[in-house]
Amino acid sequence: MNDQVQQILKLISSHQQIIVLRHQHPDPDALGSQLGLYEILKFSYPQKQIKIGGTNGSSLSWMGKMDELTDQDFANSLVIVTDTANTPRIDDERYNQGLALVKIDHHPDDDQYGDVRYVIPEASSSSEVLWDIVSQSKNELKINSKAARYLYAGIVGDTGRFLYSNASSHTFEVVSNLMTHDFDASKIAARLSEITLGQGRLQGYVLEHLTISPSGAAMAIIYLDTLREYQLNMDQAHTVVSVPGHLSNVKAWVIFVQKRDLSFRVHLRSKDAPINEIAKNHHGGGHVLASGADAEDERELSQIYKELERTVENYK
Repeated sequence: MNDQVQQILKLISSHQQIIVLRHQHPDPDALGSQLGLYEILKFSYPQKQIKIGGTNGSSLSWMGKMDELTDQDFANSLVIVTDTANTPRIDDERYNQGLALVKIDHHPDDDQYGDVRYVIPEASSSSEVLWDIVSQSKNELKINSKAARYLYAGIVGDTGRFLYSNASSHTFEVVSNLMTHDFDASKIAARLSEITLGQGRLQGYVLEHLTISPSGAAMAIIYLDTLREYQLNMDQAHTVVSVPGHLSNVKAWVIFVQKRDLSFRVHLRSKDAPINEIAKNHHGGGHVLASGADAEDERELSQIYKELERTVENYK
């Protein structure tokens, strides 16, 4: 058993109350790993009090509802954060007010927060990492059908339905084990594929307003007025992030989404050239081919796009 896994199991065993958190604007893996761990802990330790925290209202709210947490909840609890690379993105600023803090993730471990960290960047998803923790636990942690359903959804989401290169042979082994449990995998895939009419129109907007350089670097800006026109929020806008990648002449791309404070959320993606260093330059980070950052204004947007162009041009 891995030393970090052993430490995590000791912390779980020694705490009566546990809170599970994830990152802001959650994607399927953030919710899948959070809700999956929640169900694993409830099933394995029925006598413990397990809660989940974060903002409700995501376009993925069908996956599960968060608890309303008090300061006292945190003061008496072990806090476990899944799928969150750095502390500013944790979806509750009280994350460090618990009795102890655990980080479980698959992003590069640039922000080494937590009393114990179990981070596997080679994993397809944090949901896959959780499966590995359970498999190492010597049956101390157990997976039921509810937990398997959530972990499966997380893996499907973060592998782009197994289209991305992060889907390894081990990923398929994990999925094979998860599917021995009683849940409808096809319904999850169908639900993850669903979009609203507004999201469909926004996809058309992105393609219509996409700037593509000769090198294959692409950019689109989604302003608040556009989100309002299509009756969408920032979480719902996330469904368009992968759209430019379907174009054969696009090698790497960035989608800027304006926030309510008029700054921008930055979504960087690439087919081969590494783009995570660009994200780090702008208060962000993430995977080599999929990262996020923040930008203050349109001048910074222009700077990020220039960095993306240089990255694509220099990549061989």
